[in-house]
Amino acid sequence: MDLPRIFTIRESSHRIHNPLTAEKLSALGESLRLPPGSRVLDLASGSGEMLCTWARDLGFTGTGVDISTAFTEQARARAVELGVADRVDFVHGDAAGHIADAPVDVAACVGATWIGDGVAGTAELLSQSIPPGGMMLIGEPYWRHTPPDDATAQGCHATSVDDFLLLPDLITQVQNLGYDVVEMLLADQDSWDRYVAAQWLNMRRWLDSAPDDEMASEVRAELAAEPVQYTRYTREYLGWGVFTLVKR
Repeated sequence: MDLPRIFTIRESSHRIHNPLTAEKLSALGESLRLPPGSRVLDLASGSGEMLCTWARDLGFTGTGVDISTAFTEQARARAVELGVADRVDFVHGDAAGHIADAPVDVAACVGATWIGDGVAGTAELLSQSIPPGGMMLIGEPYWRHTPPDDATAQGCHATSVDDFLLLPDLITQVQNLGYDVVEMLLADQDSWDRYVAAQWLNMRRWLDSAPDDEMASEVRAELAAEPVQYTRYTREYLGWGVFTLVKR
């Protein structure tokens, strides 16, 4: 049970596996206005930066669950590095279907709603780990403006225009599920650049270190294509945000 290897090659140096900067991640934690000691469950926690920095800066505690062995190891090492290993722990496992042993103050899935087959299923999963009035965080792409055709959507790594909604329609969808949107934090083009462009350097350095690896041709092809595809399509059309929800 693990992520496909291309993910760990592409994001080997990343501490944040989505288009948030460290500053935005900090602002997200502060926006919750929760006291020290608040408990967080982070599903698809990646390299653990959200939990670790929130534990250090805000006094939160919590658990992260991620399917990647490499990212889980990085998360544990980051907890030690920041001196918060006594407050956060990281579990290697499939986040799909994971429910906290006891209710937590915040249940989060920041950018991996495939674990619940979409926003609705992910919200339902997260709701099982929080008490009435508890918060959930969902990170999800949206269209900054509607692509003119499916080919453009596919240039953003979607399958069709129907994969994502415009931002007002995404918020309406969440409201129709019975949740109040009480906060949101959006990526911008600069934070997208930091996330995606860093992947290019990771891939180039990996190719230089492993030119004869069986995946070298796949990585080379992606590195050749992705900068143009990103600047032509993703940067222009695709937005991404984290939405804080409370059940009505």
